[in-house]
Amino acid sequence: MPELLSAPLVVEFPFTRSLGPVQSAFLTGLRERTVLGVRTSDGKVLVPPVEYDPATAEEIRELVEVGATGTVTTWAWNPSPRRDQPLTTPFAWVLVKLDGADTSLLHVLDAPGPDDIRSGMRVRIRWAEERTGAITDIACFEPADSEPATHVTGHSGVFDEAVTAIVTPARLDYTYSPGRAQSGYINALAGRRTVGERCPNCRKVYVPPRGACPTCGVATTEQVEVGPRGTVTTYCIVNIKAAHTANLDIEVPYVYAHIALDGADLALHGRIGGIPYDQVRMGLRVEPVWTSSSRHPDHYRPTGEPDADYDQYKELL
Repeated sequence: MPELLSAPLVVEFPFTRSLGPVQSAFLTGLRERTVLGVRTSDGKVLVPPVEYDPATAEEIRELVEVGATGTVTTWAWNPSPRRDQPLTTPFAWVLVKLDGADTSLLHVLDAPGPDDIRSGMRVRIRWAEERTGAITDIACFEPADSEPATHVTGHSGVFDEAVTAIVTPARLDYTYSPGRAQSGYINALAGRRTVGERCPNCRKVYVPPRGACPTCGVATTEQVEVGPRGTVTTYCIVNIKAAHTANLDIEVPYVYAHIALDGADLALHGRIGGIPYDQVRMGLRVEPVWTSSSRHPDHYRPTGEPDADYDQYKELL
């Protein structure tokens, strides 16, 4: 049996968004221990607030302050918190209708166990000690059966030093297991060879192979060794350094290119080195440069050959 390949992969990036007047007031209010909602034309109070009425699509701007106490409408117990979740001990995900609101806010409830939670129970906000203007300024909810209901009041939404943008980290952790075609491709790279697969119908060679022709939709099994040299078909100049990524700790600017390896009918991507970034061009002939510890080329460098004619690679742009 061939070795079953797998590897942990992480897709991660910071997502930055600007806030409109309603979301700005809501998050700034949390920093000031104030929960704001927005009132629709039919008198409903929405928490969290939105800028447009979900029923009529009209713009809504009337802000109101609701209570820091509320009622659990439904819940689900989480016995095993994961990394970066609000609490490190078991907790409940809850929908809480805050006093004065007509909709429910999703957050977490700190409770000893599932037997201590019920729909209809009264809860209150536990504020974070350090608040920055984010939903995490609400550290969690906690039981508060003795807390009386509070009433909604109008609010201007005006605060000093309003929060105008937020950065939300997005991260996906998963384990990737390549199939037969990609396992063959990866194993060949370990021997400093690049292999694709040829479609039995259109005869095109695809690198990296996927096990099926993306044009004809038929299975591919015939392996074809391509390269090692190839042609730059198009490229971009990278001016922003990758953050927190050890295998991309490369000084900027650098060039990332699509490279059509000789014998392949699909361009793959790779970094171009050994040449100033402003001298990289379409048609440049390149070859792979391997490092002793890498299973794939570290980068591609110029071969010194004359540039390829445009007609030779125009279909691979």
